[in-house]
Amino acid sequence: MKNLLVATHNLHKKEEIQQILGKDFLVKSLSDFDLHDEIIEDGLTFEANAQIKAQYCFEKTGIPSIGDDSGLVIEALDGRPGIFSARYAGNHNFEKNISKVLGEMENVENRKAYFITVLCLFDENGAQFFEGTVHGNILTENKGHQGFGYDPIFVPEGHEITFAEMQPEEKNKISHRKKAFDKFLKVIAE
Repeated sequence: MKNLLVATHNLHKKEEIQQILGKDFLVKSLSDFDLHDEIIEDGLTFEANAQIKAQYCFEKTGIPSIGDDSGLVIEALDGRPGIFSARYAGNHNFEKNISKVLGEMENVENRKAYFITVLCLFDENGAQFFEGTVHGNILTENKGHQGFGYDPIFVPEGHEITFAEMQPEEKNKISHRKKAFDKFLKVIAE
């Protein structure tokens, strides 16, 4: 079993990643190492922010570390909220973030959007990046209580329900994070 430190305090994210990676990995979080410094994500891209987090963790612990930066990219909003997804209307306040998005999308016909995850694995060999996306549409109201973030307003292509209406196992089969981790696992297996 390989230890992997994921740059998060978010228990939902840690559990989701553990479920995606399975029993070959033991996923640890920042909380497991009592690391509570604020990691300043001041990169201008998903890649830069993912590396900032992964590099911080590896330098603090010496354990191969994953940083991920994920976001919701909405076509009609010129790509917003994008890299600012978690802080769009308030720091990690997704009720306010969702309200802001729905307000900006009021009377907008083009509902196309995609979730993106960029992973950075940082270890003694430096940084490697893995990207996953899932395309879909933004609803006009919240639906569902599973998941987190913008899940209640996002319906992935080919589905009739939001990520928040899906059981975690169902979402984790098709999510942007799953696709990025599938690429990660393929490279790690080589």
